[in-house]
Parts: sequence; structure tokens; C-alpha cells
Amino acid sequence: MTSGRVVLAATPIGNPGDASDRLREVLATADVVAAEDTRRLRALAAALGVTVHGRVMSFYEHNEAGRVPQLLDRVRAGDVVAVVTDAGMPAVSDPGYSLTLACIEAGLPVTCLPGPSAVTTALVLSGLPVDRFCFDGFPPRRAGRRRTWLARLATEERTCVFFESPHRLAETLAEAVEVLGPDRRAAVCRELTKTYEEVLRGTLAELAERTAGGVLGEIVVVLEGAAADAGETVEDLVASVEDRVAGGERLKEACAAVAEGTGVSRRELYQAVLDARDPA
Repeated sequence: MTSGRVVLAATPIGNPGDASDRLREVLATADVVAAEDTRRLRALAAALGVTVHGRVMSFYEHNEAGRVPQLLDRVRAGDVVAVVTDAGMPAVSDPGYSLTLACIEAGLPVTCLPGPSAVTTALVLSGLPVDRFCFDGFPPRRAGRRRTWLARLATEERTCVFFESPHRLAETLAEAVEVLGPDRRAAVCRELTKTYEEVLRGTLAELAERTAGGVLGEIVVVLEGAAADAGETVEDLVASVEDRVAGGERLKEACAAVAEGTGVSRRELYQAVLDARDPA
């Protein structure tokens, strides 16, 4: 078996002082460091007092797929390949997932060097329930798709954490007020662990007003979960579809009619009906 492996290495999300000794070690000893931004890697290494001796390779959204075969070959040859992103954990809304999956499929070792996380940092600072939560990456950029995405959160009972661009935050919060209502609680976490860290807490209406003039920095939003009785569940929608089918409607037409205005796509509802019919 090869002694090579991929190490998904979490980096500080803002404050270099959060770097672990293990991160310093892997940056100094890895044969290859695949970095989302090679300049930011060099800056991080300098801040940590580390010299990167291995080959530094760019590894970002637009070249990730092409880099994966090269990195697998390096692992097969016995090299340690460290993957780092600009901040936080690789593969979490950042490059790394495709390489991880390729390693698993090829039977090659892949491990994780844990570290700071913007997701859990924002969650615990939000003041919202932390016992059950979900992470939903970045909202869709297009307004129509973003409203559909928000509609799906209307019945999500878990606290939801997501990232957002500072340039789109005001628009997203304004739409959240319209779709989810003005009184749903949330928190906007900005520049976590950095000098100008700020956490804004309040209702969606309050936060939309406070951020309407724009914000700067890296943003994480934490959204309160829906009340347990908020809206129809997917199971309720499936039952409504089956009632319409029993009344003579075709399944696809029934799914389209029931899904309209719920935030659940007719395709998702169609699949949910099939899954309910054949749970195995």
C-alpha cells in the first residue's frame, strides 16, 4: 500500500493565532501543498513562521477537476499532498470535495486535519439553538432561485447556517423578510476572529434594515429554525398528491399542482412520492 495520502488541512478563518501545531507541521513537511490561492498560502506560512519546502500547486474552483488526476498520481507515488483553502476547512464550500471523492474511489488514503470553522463559530455566537443545525453553503445568486431556496427553509426546524457575499447580503435578507416573515430571528456574523469581528443579532426585519446600506468582510448568516407547526411537511405534500391521484389525476400533474408555491420543486415532490411508495 502506498505511504502517500491526502491531508485536508483546515486553516485559520481570520486570526493566524488559531493555527495548530499540526498545520504548521504539514505545511513544512508535505511533498505537495495544493492551495486555493498560492499567494495567500505564502502569506499564511510567513505569519506562522513556516517554510513550505514542498511543491506549491494552485487548486481552485476553475482548475480543480484538472488537478485531481495529477494529485492522485502524487499520492500513488508515495507523496503527502496537503490541501488548504483561503480560510477554514477544504471541501466546505471550497475546493477539496472532488479530490476527496476521487481518493475514496481509488482506495487511496485521505485524512483530515481539523481546525477553525466559520460555521460552528458563527453558530455558537448567534445566540440561537445549537442542538440541531444544518449548513446550506451559499444561497443561489439568481433572485428567483434564491426565493425558492428560502421557501424551502420555511419549514426547516433546525437552525440553518449559510455563507453570503457582502454584496448580496442586503438583497438576501430583504427577500428572507418577504418569504419567511419579519419576525424570524437570525444573526449576521462578520469578520469572525478578525480585528473587526461583529455579530448582529435580531429579527430578519431588523437585520435587513441594519445591513441595507451594505457591509464589508466575510459573512456568515445564522437563521432560526421554523416553529414545529410551521407549514406543511413533505409528508403532508406527498399525502396531498396521493389524494389527487386517487381522484384520477396523473402523478406528474398532481405533483406540479401541489408543489406550486411551497418551495418544493415538482421533481423533488415526485421523487418523494416514489420513495414513500417504495421505502426500500
